[in-house]
Amino acid sequence: MAIQHVSVVMAHGGWADGSSWARVITGLAAHGIKAVTAPLPLTDLADDVAALNRSIERMPGPVVLAAHAYAGAIIGLVHPERVKALVYVTAFAPDDGEKLTDLFFRAEPHPQAPKLAPDSANLLWLSDDAFATAFAQNASADDLTVLAAVQRPLRFSCMTVATAGPVLWKKVPTWYLVAEHDRMIVPATQRFMAERMKAKIKPHAVDHTPIITAPAAVVDIIRDAVQSVAGN
Repeated sequence: MAIQHVSVVMAHGGWADGSSWARVITGLAAHGIKAVTAPLPLTDLADDVAALNRSIERMPGPVVLAAHAYAGAIIGLVHPERVKALVYVTAFAPDDGEKLTDLFFRAEPHPQAPKLAPDSANLLWLSDDAFATAFAQNASADDLTVLAAVQRPLRFSCMTVATAGPVLWKKVPTWYLVAEHDRMIVPATQRFMAERMKAKIKPHAVDHTPIITAPAAVVDIIRDAVQSVAGN
């Protein structure tokens, strides 16, 4: 099977939208790989899973799912038979019955991780400073301005609801990009999740948002997954 027959569907994390994958989309397109992003509401884990499933339905052939950050919880909960591989980009990978807060606090947070508190609508927002110090410390000034301006809040309950399994990473092959300079999800926690999944691990000296600051590394790991699916 040619790689052109494998579709990629990408899921964005909190405080971002689908445009955060723009450089990865164009990088994959240069290799003949069709990719789309799922528009996620970020208001409820079940709603986010439903939105991802709708995006998968639009794509032909076998599908590789890629997730950044919070969205790792989402790709683990879809079950269309056409999903053949999962790619985690410094993303959460909860097990059955596990909460994202369980994973986040299993290790000491990075000292520069933002202190988050929900607003009156139970939504979590990042301050402008948090984008520059923790979310994407390697980003350009222009990218930081855009990230802060277009951020989409994450409902706090998305982090505290237990995952209803069985999770998909127990059934299909997985890849994991470990961000060694991540200040949002510490690298030790990333490695714990990746090793638990028996993922193909690719560490890089990048920040929490390599989809923006190091897109070539993200393109490479997604291409590996696509080529593996195409080879099967």
